Amino acid sequence: MEDENGKDFSVQLMTRMLRLEDRADSLVAKIALDVGTRIIEGALAPGSDVNSVELSERFGTSRTPVREALLLLEKQGLVEIPARRRPTVVDLSRTPVKDIYDVRSLLSGNIAELVCERRTAKDLAKMKEGLERMRQACESGDVQAYFWANVSYNDTVTSVARNPVLSELIDSLGLRVLQLRRRSMSPPLRMERSLADHDRLFQAYKVRDGDLARALSGAIIRDAYRALSGGMGAHGE
Repeated sequence: MEDENGKDFSVQLMTRMLRLEDRADSLVAKIALDVGTRIIEGALAPGSDVNSVELSERFGTSRTPVREALLLLEKQGLVEIPARRRPTVVDLSRTPVKDIYDVRSLLSGNIAELVCERRTAKDLAKMKEGLERMRQACESGDVQAYFWANVSYNDTVTSVARNPVLSELIDSLGLRVLQLRRRSMSPPLRMERSLADHDRLFQAYKVRDGDLARALSGAIIRDAYRALSGGMGAHGE
């Protein structure tokens, strides 16, 4: 997905979260972004092998950059590198999903209140553009595009809160949060429900209703957790 400057948002976001801004064009960064994206988008399923030899051949490099890239993903909770065994995608059953979503719910509520206090007309216009990209992806039935549009929109919302500590806390939850969020978008009608939820939240931002925005934002995250864990009737992020 491209932002308004024509740059790939997913690459920008993952580079930032992996703290690779100072070597974004390095081979290690390219390998980490490639494998990380495939895990997040579901092309590499939880529990599946990550073939270091195949990666070395595909990127035309030795095993050293591959191992460094996989170590970065291991720190993000996406990959496990057992001794003397092939690296694997982390099994989500070992991920503290509820704890992660509890924290996200609290953080998103704080962000929502700050957005109501601090957003400008220009901020609101930018948020509306992001919401429209979500709508277009939803109408076209493109789950992958909707997911990245949703992540981009929420990244914009976080920036509008203008609290760098909160932004850093969101990033510190790591790439595995993106993996979980992508998985929560798969069931039928998830995009439509997610879009409806965000439309309501956007209206709260417009009228600066901080209490309503906090409640809606937290509910979106909690519902996403219930859907991810098999709950019935939950809405998407």
